[in-house]
Amino acid sequence: MMMLFNGLVFGSYLVLLSLGLSIIFGMLGVVNFAQGSLYMLGAYAGYTCLLFGLNFWVALLVAPLVVAFIAMLAERFLIRFLYKEADIYVVLLTFGLMLVFEEVIRLIFGDLGRPIGVPDLLSGVVNLGFMYYPKYRLFIIGVTAVCALGTWLFLIRTKLGSIIRAGTDDSEMVDALGIHISRIYTGVFAFGAGLAGLAGILAGPLQEVTPLMGNEILIQIFVVVVIGGLGSIAGSIVAGLLIGEIITLGVLFWPTAAMTSIYVLMAIVLLVRPRGFFGRAGFHE
Repeated sequence: MMMLFNGLVFGSYLVLLSLGLSIIFGMLGVVNFAQGSLYMLGAYAGYTCLLFGLNFWVALLVAPLVVAFIAMLAERFLIRFLYKEADIYVVLLTFGLMLVFEEVIRLIFGDLGRPIGVPDLLSGVVNLGFMYYPKYRLFIIGVTAVCALGTWLFLIRTKLGSIIRAGTDDSEMVDALGIHISRIYTGVFAFGAGLAGLAGILAGPLQEVTPLMGNEILIQIFVVVVIGGLGSIAGSIVAGLLIGEIITLGVLFWPTAAMTSIYVLMAIVLLVRPRGFFGRAGFHE
């Protein structure tokens, strides 16, 4: 049972990361290869806050905002100029940004892992009735659930969410109505990056913060969005939790095949349903 909960924790990181990736792709049509490095930047932003004497709760708020601001600058001054070019140019640019972010962090912090401690309020375990489980891991699951629900409600229930969904289907029509679609693009890119930054600071207390932590999870993020369906919020949530469980249980029962199993699943899904679980026909084609 504990491993099932651990799978939910790891799946929570994947949900936040793939949610951000799916939102960015859904609105901008951008496959953001820098998503993993934004996750890494979130962890280092949180670590830096702690170095300056701020507590974990302040770091939890500041880290996603810092990452969102960096992403906003990248979209405004770099990515924006490639929207009308072939998709490969945006892919290459975001891949280049990933390498730049990684090398900058190496220059500042070095290659050694950096620790982020669990906040005192969330240290220890809680009795769930059928087992004891760490409070901090339950906190991660809860934060992810709130973020996923909040993102869905924002897109479905708010006026700005309606504009974003309309822009996903026909950005030129939205622009013709007098809405500054370029500002919406920047906000969406920053929001998707902020989710990655949030995942990074949440992951910090459970693993060492290193410059390569984004690369290590990047492939798994893309497996999630391919299985769930590019641009799909529901697909990101379902596939993220599913992949988290498969990897975690695979490490327990068959370690050598834990990662291979998710690629096999992806191949099967693509053969049966090429658009993924919740992907739409003609989406960004």
